[in-house]
Amino acid sequence: MSTVLPSPSATTAPSAATPAPESAAGSARSRIAAGRAPARPTTAAAFHSTSAVTAVLLGLVGIGALLHEPVLIPPLAASAALVHSAPALPLAQPRSVVIGHLLATAVGYLALATAGGSAWVAALAAGVTLALLMAARTPHSPACATSVVIVLQSPAPARFVPLLFGATVLLVLTGYAASRIRRKAPRYPAYWW
Repeated sequence: MSTVLPSPSATTAPSAATPAPESAAGSARSRIAAGRAPARPTTAAAFHSTSAVTAVLLGLVGIGALLHEPVLIPPLAASAALVHSAPALPLAQPRSVVIGHLLATAVGYLALATAGGSAWVAALAAGVTLALLMAARTPHSPACATSVVIVLQSPAPARFVPLLFGATVLLVLTGYAASRIRRKAPRYPAYWW
């Protein structure tokens, strides 16, 4: 199969309505820069996602203030961003969010109990967490950070685990609710289990 390209003489000069590219190199750079990145969300979609993430994270801070416990940890902020800005991805589905963080919690506490709290152990715990998440078909990259937090901070399991579980369930429920508020929003979740 061959492609026939028009000869330079067959092409017409650009009209005033269609500006000519600045240069061939500039045009190539702009095509490369555009790449395969996803389209920019509409202003309404960006506002909706940003508002929902901010609201749920403020809710976690409020719950933590009432309980005098830190409930908002960095991995939960990443999870909220996934749930609200990429609701169709496997990483954002309820199974991955909730089970992913619980598996990471188990790995983190096991690593802490067997090898102590150090950056080396935290790095190994994150790697083991990722392997378990893949094996369990619950991909959720923020959960790797949960095991790191546990190894480096040594939170009391009796307080941390129920709060983390409740926080992940709250993230999923707010994702569900937020996807039904805006008419054009993609429905969340794509699947529950």
